[in-house]
Amino acid sequence: MGWLDKLGLKKKEKLDKGVEKSREGLLQKLGKTLVGKDHVDAGVLDELEQILISSDVGVNTTIEIIERIENRVSTDKYMNQEELNRILREEIIALLKENPDEKPAEFDAEFPVKPHVVMIVGVNGVGKTTTIGKLAHLYKQTGKKVMLGAGDTFRAGAVNQLRIWSERADVPLIEQGQNADPAAVAYDTVEAAKARGADVALIDTAGRLHNKKSLMEELRKIKRVMGKVVDDAPHEVLLVLDASTGQNAMQQAHAFTEVVDITGLVLTKLDGTAKGGIVLGISNELKVPVKYIGVGEKIEDLQIFDREAFVNALFGE
Repeated sequence: MGWLDKLGLKKKEKLDKGVEKSREGLLQKLGKTLVGKDHVDAGVLDELEQILISSDVGVNTTIEIIERIENRVSTDKYMNQEELNRILREEIIALLKENPDEKPAEFDAEFPVKPHVVMIVGVNGVGKTTTIGKLAHLYKQTGKKVMLGAGDTFRAGAVNQLRIWSERADVPLIEQGQNADPAAVAYDTVEAAKARGADVALIDTAGRLHNKKSLMEELRKIKRVMGKVVDDAPHEVLLVLDASTGQNAMQQAHAFTEVVDITGLVLTKLDGTAKGGIVLGISNELKVPVKYIGVGEKIEDLQIFDREAFVNALFGE
């Protein structure tokens, strides 16, 4: 049994706890809508639409979910709450874009190119640096050799914060201090990772979204110099978003996709919010998979996103 399999039960319990606030609000609203109803009609679907929107799923995704359910129930309107919940779960799981790493064997697989370079982007305050430290720890549990690059040289304290996380995860950090050239830090990190035989290089970046033009130029430069060391680097670009901000996270996501090609999403702080529905809306609207979710403050509380497990936890087994 692999290490991820051994942690399966603990992971499920943590996930259930992490989405508890979102689940309680959602199920309470669904229960009130369906009490005394023995079939699904237009009125029930209208109320369901309002529930999903108020749960931060988002208007566009909600409309798509309702249309899918309408197609399912069009031939048989007589359906109880349990059956509606089952169909709702099935359609949302089908709607979510598959995370290529959601199965243990896939996450644990060897990378075709080493080092596998991951660039982490996101505005300040969303938990970007914390995510990098937790992701380094997650990779280390698979036996992979990890290196970090302190590319957020603009924000005061960012390098120090990443240094603390590198020590917690027990992985080396390449840094040049505040106000250094981020591209130079990225280049040195990837070069060092290649020279030392590292499997993964995680590169932090600044989150100055208020100035899109300068951020775009900076990220392009970082990508260009890393590609000179390792072919096709970065191999992943992960956008970190704070789930507790709800629709503000959606706006940030759209803004970042205008600046850089995002390959995966990381939703943090799910354990402290009732806005877990934002996970569904962002993934569907951007057509980008959610790769990781944060369900606690501990270093092991970053989980590989599993669509089915998440939806079942959100709507209750």
